[in-house]
Amino acid sequence: MRIGVLFGGPSAEHEVSCASALGVARALVERGHQVVALGITRAGGMRLVPEPVLTECCTHVGEGRAIDDRLPVTGPAVELRAGERAGTVAVTAADAPGSVHAELDVVFPVLHGPYGEDGVVQGLLESLGVPYVGCGILASAVGMDKVAMKRALRAEGVPTTPHVWFDAPTWRAAEDPEKLVVGLRRPLFVKPARMGSSIGISRVAEGDDLADAVEEALRHDHVVLVEQGVTGRELECGVLGGWHPEASAVGEVRVAGGWFDYRQKYFGDADPMIVPAPLPDEVTERIRELSVRAFTAIGGWGLARVDFLYDETTGDLFVNELNTLPGFTAHSMYPKVWAESGVDYPEVVNRLVALAFTRHAARPGGAA
Repeated sequence: MRIGVLFGGPSAEHEVSCASALGVARALVERGHQVVALGITRAGGMRLVPEPVLTECCTHVGEGRAIDDRLPVTGPAVELRAGERAGTVAVTAADAPGSVHAELDVVFPVLHGPYGEDGVVQGLLESLGVPYVGCGILASAVGMDKVAMKRALRAEGVPTTPHVWFDAPTWRAAEDPEKLVVGLRRPLFVKPARMGSSIGISRVAEGDDLADAVEEALRHDHVVLVEQGVTGRELECGVLGGWHPEASAVGEVRVAGGWFDYRQKYFGDADPMIVPAPLPDEVTERIRELSVRAFTAIGGWGLARVDFLYDETTGDLFVNELNTLPGFTAHSMYPKVWAESGVDYPEVVNRLVALAFTRHAARPGGAA
């Protein structure tokens, strides 16, 4: 198949996306597919990565960790248009729309964060009528918005941490900012509502300034989520599937400083991920069951990584969040937990491509 890998983008997670895209491209090539790499610049323009550059990147396995190894956003400016064949999309020259570089059978968005993981690019691909990998418009939007996500989870009885949220005008007008978080015990985690890769997140302990943390979050979004910290273990589970999604093995993240920040995720020297997580069987199964329930609660399709906090003293499990396009580097948790479950990286991406066609065929007016 000819598969377009869409990556980069204007969000703060641009570099992470470029690294994830290289892993996906390599796996697709290994499975015998033809990859067309489409990089989106930080300004929002689309570039067709030249084939020799793509080939060099896919055949060279770097020695660096995480985002040291990535696809470059380079090449001629291009646009996407509906293809001549139904269910395809054409990659055309931006300055000459009649000049077609390639016609894609399916698109694999590897875009983290706003404009790529939040339903925006999914809406574009829906309008072009092409199959695409991952969650649809609604699930992507709900999965990206931590406030909407928690509403969906709680509506389905999935446990979440105590939290509050407020927008920028409410924060600016507050005479006593502490009243906005009344009822929550410190430490607090202050987050932009719509951002990933731990960008814009701060931990606020006793004596720390809440205002600094909120202002940092507001640099990335106009809505802020404040969660009560849970003293416990950070556990993660992958979900893969469509009508009948399945959960992977469970992994654990063990980090310094109380939480898994951006630096440790992508620049740490040590690998903080333990797969499988050493847990009692009943806890593992509970996590797997809650992962599928959470995925279903947002209307997920294809994939998600579900992150948990586990308080061993009480036995409580909380779903912290879902990530509908988790990191896909060779060092990321999602491929690791599926490898532990007997599904290697190339097979994961191959299944995701197949699921894209399954959903496309099932849409109103789709092929039988």
